[in-house]
Amino acid sequence: MIKKLVVVLITVIAVNTYAQEGTASPYSFYGIGTLKFKGTVENRSMGGLSIFTDSIHVNLRNPAGYAGKNLKVFNNENRPVKFAVAGSYNSLDLKANSGSAETSTTTFDYLALSFPMGKFGAGFGLLPYTSVGYKLESFDGDLISNRYRGEGGMNKAFLGLGYQVNDKLSVGVDVSYNFGNVQNSVVEFLYNDENELAQYQTRENNRSDLSGLNINLGLSYKTMLNEKLQLTTGLTYSPKSNVTSKNVRSFSTILINPLTDQEFVVNSIDADLEAQNLKTTDLTLPSRLSFGAGIGQPRKWFVGAEYTTQNTSKFSNPIFSIDNANFVNSSNVSIGGFYVPDYNSFSSYWKRATYRAGLHFENTGLEINNETINEFGISFGVGLPVGGLFSNANLGFEYGKRGTTNQNLIQENFFNVQIGLSLNDRWFEKRKYN
Repeated sequence: MIKKLVVVLITVIAVNTYAQEGTASPYSFYGIGTLKFKGTVENRSMGGLSIFTDSIHVNLRNPAGYAGKNLKVFNNENRPVKFAVAGSYNSLDLKANSGSAETSTTTFDYLALSFPMGKFGAGFGLLPYTSVGYKLESFDGDLISNRYRGEGGMNKAFLGLGYQVNDKLSVGVDVSYNFGNVQNSVVEFLYNDENELAQYQTRENNRSDLSGLNINLGLSYKTMLNEKLQLTTGLTYSPKSNVTSKNVRSFSTILINPLTDQEFVVNSIDADLEAQNLKTTDLTLPSRLSFGAGIGQPRKWFVGAEYTTQNTSKFSNPIFSIDNANFVNSSNVSIGGFYVPDYNSFSSYWKRATYRAGLHFENTGLEINNETINEFGISFGVGLPVGGLFSNANLGFEYGKRGTTNQNLIQENFFNVQIGLSLNDRWFEKRKYN
């Protein structure tokens, strides 16, 4: 069943992921968009906590999770093949000093497959990593206004390998191919003294096609403190990497239909970016370090905390710089956990469910008009048992805010709903018949 589902989903998602517009955040105007992938549904339901790994869930933040021990609670059988897929609905309430607006998006979040190989484990998958999707307007005096639009983002196709060093320690590495494009345009609207729109307007179009490689290293350490309590620690590190950007810029004279807002090109000319050394540029993706620890009773409960820092001040995008914005080092603190009333209950379905909750606080690393853009969110979710081999349907809910209305900026209040499947199966074992 899982094999057929994987083939269908890969076909559908491969067609749609590249072109998707996965955000409506005005802050995706900066850099190469807002961070789209923040972990699996299980991670995000615990405030983004990603240090916990086990044998029946895919952990896409820490490649050490591909490795693991056999299922001692299941006759010491080998670990199953793990398949994970998810999507989300995101609602945004935008507030500014001049007014408010509401918008929403529905997007694909990730597709991944992990399989055991003795002490090794491997995995691969596809996910949208950053997203661009904005429509903004600014006014420059009484006779000029500018309309900004953007779409696109960067996706990741990854391949990972983990190794169980001993009963307590596992390590892993992911290699990712980053690809995608970012498109943005700005239209300058001119008005006459009677505040009537001029006949012709000017439009600038930019497109950057992105591609590059990066790696992510992971470590997971678990040890029993006594007969019941287990200490879990985790660490991941992604070194600085470059993404090649192939750029195109054009300037057009356009007519705009005042009823439909449709744009008609009168004439257009391509900019000579090669003469400006901007035809092909390198974007610097900053290094990222995450570490955390938690304590819990296996198959019962877990609580932990995680700290992430990213050298965002080293980010650069030569083709698209903004005067009133700059990047500083970002940081994130996540606190969360889960609780399972009775892992082996046969009498109550809800006692076998996994209940998750958490919160996070993030300095996004973006400063606009000397205002730091921060984000705070609380989350909760539930993992519902389905089928055999501890498969789950996971639901997650997240509420929070990003940004501020100071300095004529925008505050985003967001509510996200994530739905995912975490399915387990055996593909490489011969069936035995009596």
